[in-house]
Amino acid sequence: MKKEGITIHRIIWYTLIFSVLGLIIETIYCFATTGILESRKGLILGPFCPIYGVGASVLIILLDNYSNSKARLFCLGAIYGTIFEYVCSYVMQVMYGSRFWDYSYTNFQINGRISLTYTVFWGILSVILIGYLKGFLDKWIEKIPGKILDKVIVLFVGIDVFVTILGISVYMDRAKSIYEGREYENTFLDYVLNDSVMSFTFPNLRYMDSEGREIFVKDIIGIEK
Repeated sequence: MKKEGITIHRIIWYTLIFSVLGLIIETIYCFATTGILESRKGLILGPFCPIYGVGASVLIILLDNYSNSKARLFCLGAIYGTIFEYVCSYVMQVMYGSRFWDYSYTNFQINGRISLTYTVFWGILSVILIGYLKGFLDKWIEKIPGKILDKVIVLFVGIDVFVTILGISVYMDRAKSIYEGREYENTFLDYVLNDSVMSFTFPNLRYMDSEGREIFVKDIIGIEK
């Protein structure tokens, strides 16, 4: 039987499904390991953690031809996933001057961006994803009418990404002005994407000062209060 290729329709749904599933799993994992129930969202509007959705799609595209070898899936998935996570961490820090995660507290980590534990997770995820889930998902996804629905999803996520970029930018500007003791003039965005919304959605967002110290943004905002 000829193996069907990876289509745009499938990639859209891989990204959507694993963004939601990743959010659920990370929330449960965080609660189980720390006892803290908090938002692990990556976007403001929807229930998405896009690093998992995009990461899963990247792994599927790169590893689909190795579905018959679990050992190769694990090794390549661990490598590709770790590279993807490091690049994401670096790019997001360059964009926002902040880190969204920090593994400095773990053993065998590099610059707090990646760690051996999560490298193993990426390998396991790749085996489960390509070896077991993808075939089932493909059959289900192909039953979804994508002509209009795909466009709606892309539009909504695009708006969500845009709103999130704006929200984090103004949130970081507010925190920076407080940290540096400067006056800050609120705009319409500051009222809509206020401290309550942003600190609830991104409780672990960190600000890095000129000396490289990282401070939780929610703690900086608390200084003003």
